[in-house]
Amino acid sequence: MKLKTSLLLLITLFLAISSFSQDNNTNKHIIKVLSFNIYHGETMNHQFDLDIIAKVINDAQPDFVAMQEVDKNTHRAKEMDLTTELAIRTGMAPLFGKAMDYDGGEYGEGVLSKHSFLQTQNIALPYSEGNEPRAALKTTTILPWGDTICFIGTHLDHLEDDGDRVKQAQAINKRMTDKTRPCLLAGDLNDTPNSQTINILEEVWESSYNKSHPKPTYPSVNPSRKIDYVMFYPKNKWRVLKTEVIQDSIASDHCAYLVTLELLK
Repeated sequence: MKLKTSLLLLITLFLAISSFSQDNNTNKHIIKVLSFNIYHGETMNHQFDLDIIAKVINDAQPDFVAMQEVDKNTHRAKEMDLTTELAIRTGMAPLFGKAMDYDGGEYGEGVLSKHSFLQTQNIALPYSEGNEPRAALKTTTILPWGDTICFIGTHLDHLEDDGDRVKQAQAINKRMTDKTRPCLLAGDLNDTPNSQTINILEEVWESSYNKSHPKPTYPSVNPSRKIDYVMFYPKNKWRVLKTEVIQDSIASDHCAYLVTLELLK
C-alpha cells in the first residue's frame, strides 16, 4: 500500500513539473530570424527557381527574413518582384528597399515578416563614387504579445578595400539603433569576425555567433568564411537560444543563417 502511494505521489510530482515546464516555455517570447543572400533568384545550378529558395525559408519557419541581392522587375529576374513572389510562397508580409536601379528594374534589400509592419524606412548608406550603392531596410513591428521591436536588413559593401564597409557600419550605429525599443540587425555584412567593420558594429550591437568558434556561412559549398550575421540591441533584452548555418549548395552561393532568440521581459 505504501509503495502504491509513493508511486502515485511520484507520478503527480512529475506531471506537475512537466506542466510547469510547458507553461514556462509557453510564456517565453521566442523570435526566429533568418539572414539569406538569395543571389537575385538564380540557383547554383544556373536556373531561376524561387521555389528552391522558398523551401529554405519555409523549412526554417522564421518570424523575420533579411534577404540580400534582391531584384525587382529586372530583366535577369524575368521582370519579377522577388520579394513579393517569395512572400506568396511563404505566406509572409513583403517589403522591398531599393539600393539602386539595375537591369531595367531595381536591386536592393528584401524583408519578409510573419507580422504586419507598423512603420518602414529605407535608408541609403554612404558609399564612394563609382562603387555600388547600399541600403538598410528598417521595419517596426508589434509582436503578438504586445512588444514593439525594430528589424533591420542590410547588405554592406563587398570590395576588398573596407573603406565603404566601415562608413556603412558607422552609419548603422548612428542611425539605426532605437533607444525606445529592442532591435534586430541581420544581413550579409561582407566581413569576418574581428574585422574593423564587425568590431565597429559590435561596439553597439551584440552578435549571435560563437565568438570562439564562428561557423562559416560562405560559400555554400564548403563554407570557409563567416560574413552573414544576426545582431541584437540592447544586449540585456535578448538571449540567444540557438544558431544554425543552413548549408544548401543549390539555393544560393551563401548559406542561410538562422538564429532563435528570446526577447526578455
